[in-house]
Amino acid sequence: MVSYWNSYLFIFLFLVLGLVLPIGAIMVVGPLLRPKNPTPEKLTTYESGVEPFGEAHVRYNVRYYLFALMFVAFDVEVMFLYPWAVTFDSLGLFGLVEMLVFLGLLAIGLIYAWKKKVLEWK
Repeated sequence: MVSYWNSYLFIFLFLVLGLVLPIGAIMVVGPLLRPKNPTPEKLTTYESGVEPFGEAHVRYNVRYYLFALMFVAFDVEVMFLYPWAVTFDSLGLFGLVEMLVFLGLLAIGLIYAWKKKVLEWK
């Protein structure tokens, strides 16, 4: 019974250390190491030695985000394909059918995006 609780003690210890060390580094070590005399010149924005001009906020086209989302979706697809390929022998026909359904849904999404002309860059 002691060994059972002992394993949970190590998990709890790692959880506490995982929370305390980063928070301690930010709250205790950070203020000790940072500069104490910020002057107005040090607080200005610095861009390659040139004084900043205009507004810092720039509006991007929504197409950048759509391309990024498409990339993430197909990147996640590849992440699911690798473990499936490794365990293909043990999954059998069921695993093959499930992966074909998954790939079919992704293909439907790609065809939908293609028909809506999301993939066209203007």
